[in-house]
Amino acid sequence: MANGLFDCTGKVTMVTGGNGGLGLGFAMGCAKMGGDIAIWARNEEKNARAREELLKAGAGRVETYVVDVASEEQVIEGYKQLKSDFGRVDCVFANSGRGPGAPSFLELDSAEWHDLLSVALHGAFYTLREGARLMVERAQAGEPGGSLVQCGSLTIFQGLKGLANYAAAKAGMDAVIRCMAVELGEYQIRCNTLAVGFTVTEMIKQAGPEFVKGMEQFYAERTPIPRAGYIEDIEGMAAYLCSDASRYHTGDTITVDGGSAINPVYSR
Repeated sequence: MANGLFDCTGKVTMVTGGNGGLGLGFAMGCAKMGGDIAIWARNEEKNARAREELLKAGAGRVETYVVDVASEEQVIEGYKQLKSDFGRVDCVFANSGRGPGAPSFLELDSAEWHDLLSVALHGAFYTLREGARLMVERAQAGEPGGSLVQCGSLTIFQGLKGLANYAAAKAGMDAVIRCMAVELGEYQIRCNTLAVGFTVTEMIKQAGPEFVKGMEQFYAERTPIPRAGYIEDIEGMAAYLCSDASRYHTGDTITVDGGSAINPVYSR
């Protein structure tokens, strides 16, 4: 139920890859504060399940769309449909992506390099650019404001084997976000990266209970707040970034990682 400082009532939030994992967590945070939600993802069955979960959580309205963010044309058409359905967009989470597919830099071929970047770098660019254009259009009509968020990761700060293209996408968009914040501030549009640490998602759980238990122990022994992250840990930050509570917060890289970035979990 929406109330108080992080109220998202009347705000439309679009989340790419929002039918599961971190994306669903971002959407859930806004839904619990009464926001309207649009989900872009490619699996219609998962979209339908996510829609029901978000409505039960308190979303005012939820619509789902099959959009491949690696396609500039699909992103543009997706926003046209979103605007037709909702009339506006107030917050965008560029979250779609995938994990790396090469075990090391030496084994990273050009196909894998470009395939990951097509979604996590280029797709995020298309998503944020087109969302910004709609927000600027609204601002020029007399209603400024909006929030654009990139889902980053700790690879922005840390060098990790086998994650070169993944890190390139996340760090590259982190730099883009700062440029966006400078340019779009005059329209009261804020732009931030949300860098999330290791989080136990449904994808992680698919590896089995023993794997999950081992990872939870690993992070509990190395993270200043001694545990792994969970989806619920990002919901409040998502609601904050959507709500007017964050109206003067821009150009930032916000970590939600239990302190991992200041005490790298891989260092010992």
